[in-house]
Amino acid sequence: MGTTWSVRLVPPPGLAAETAHEAVEAELARIVGHFSHWDPRAELARFNGAPPGFYAVSEPFWTLLNAALDLADDTDGAVDPTLGALVDLWGFGPTGPRSAGDLPKDEEIAAALAVSGWKGLRLNRPMRAVQQVGGMKLDLSGIAKGHAVDRVSDRLTELGATHHLVEIGGELRGRGVRPDGQPWWVELQQAPGTPAPRTLAALFDLAVATSGDWIRGFDRDGRRYGHTIDGRTGRPLDNGVASVTVLADTAMYADAMATALAVMGPTEGPAYAGAMNLAAAFVVRGDSGLTEILTPDFRAMLEEAA
Repeated sequence: MGTTWSVRLVPPPGLAAETAHEAVEAELARIVGHFSHWDPRAELARFNGAPPGFYAVSEPFWTLLNAALDLADDTDGAVDPTLGALVDLWGFGPTGPRSAGDLPKDEEIAAALAVSGWKGLRLNRPMRAVQQVGGMKLDLSGIAKGHAVDRVSDRLTELGATHHLVEIGGELRGRGVRPDGQPWWVELQQAPGTPAPRTLAALFDLAVATSGDWIRGFDRDGRRYGHTIDGRTGRPLDNGVASVTVLADTAMYADAMATALAVMGPTEGPAYAGAMNLAAAFVVRGDSGLTEILTPDFRAMLEEAA
């Protein structure tokens, strides 16, 4: 998935480090085999390159795609697994970055939008099949990394390692406690220049994910073009949100919601998060610099930890 992973665990009696390492690698290999759009052998990449028609997909692929579509419905498209053509167009996909100074033309964006949009994705449920309309490219990277964290965590639990911390590309999930009885304390990612103090979170059966335009993007003519695409405009976000951090029960949900809240923006995002009782922290760019917006549930967690 173009990133790194790490695991810390308290091994149960009889579990060798090599066995745990091999189990994690095997789980990640399965996930990459299903959801990578970088590896042409992956199920998702093969679908993206297929001619028009319905294609039967594997059960893991079907399950995660349906989870993404449910979240798309819940967030009115702020989560959208069909934006791969736009991601590629802006230089954030497997085709690689665009040449310096070269931004997509309006007609290119319109063409990519024409083959994008979660409402246009048709499923044949009895056949467990997905329609390729021709040129549509699925991109599950806004949910697959969190899903991978959860799957690795579940696999370690199956091996009896019920106390562990899993990290993939900065997204984390903690279960149980450390050998000293302390929770898994992690430092939350923050946008450069944020006024917020250094923040630690105790991941006791909890996950955290951060979406930020400073993590991956490029600068052009004084503007930051981050890797998160707004499916309504076909362009990178331009709403002032520098980053969103979400704490949730699962890494998949935290991953998806961090992206969704960033797309919703500095007004709708906090309002939605508050209504859904999400623990979320926003960093927003404005004329006076960076400001932080915390949801009531995030504030409550800070007060509880103080």
